[in-house]
Amino acid sequence: MKIKVQAMGDYQTNCYIVTIDNKDFIIDPGVDATSWVEQNVKNPVAILNTHGHFDHVWSNNELQKSLKIPLYTPKDDVMMLQDSSWMPSLPPSTADVEVKPNEEFDFDGVKVKFHHFPGHSGGTSMIEIGDAMFSGDFIFERSIGRTDFPYSSPEDMKTSLQRFKELDFDKTLYPGHGGTTTIKQEQAYTDYWIQTL
Repeated sequence: MKIKVQAMGDYQTNCYIVTIDNKDFIIDPGVDATSWVEQNVKNPVAILNTHGHFDHVWSNNELQKSLKIPLYTPKDDVMMLQDSSWMPSLPPSTADVEVKPNEEFDFDGVKVKFHHFPGHSGGTSMIEIGDAMFSGDFIFERSIGRTDFPYSSPEDMKTSLQRFKELDFDKTLYPGHGGTTTIKQEQAYTDYWIQTL
């Protein structure tokens, strides 16, 4: 598996291209991600959103059209693709697949699972592909996603962090902003974040 990453836009949102078994998966194509993605894919299969915030979904529509591939977005965040209250200039997009909580997909032998961890938004998910977990804005290196946005919930975040703490496996985490970390590394800080919410 190969992973390419490019930070996009003013918020330096990580857009990932995951290549596995000659299939390219685009994760969170943010502001002005289209040209970079187009230059770095050979066999694009799907666009995957960890959640619906504008800086993670900005280029959804352009890439759906140019690459002719489906968009997978967590069900509870699809309304944000059409209407961003704090970013009215967001180019609207429409999910081809509204992903149910903890739903898993099989792309000709490549398994992709959306692990539902609401709090930062209602649909926030970590996307598992192989030995990698793309954590969006749920978990960062020594930090967590904000819970003061519309559709955020500190209580849901507490519950999600408790579930994250109980994961009994380790994988590399590729967050929506900043550098990589691991599940085990971030589990060490989980109690602190739960107490601060």
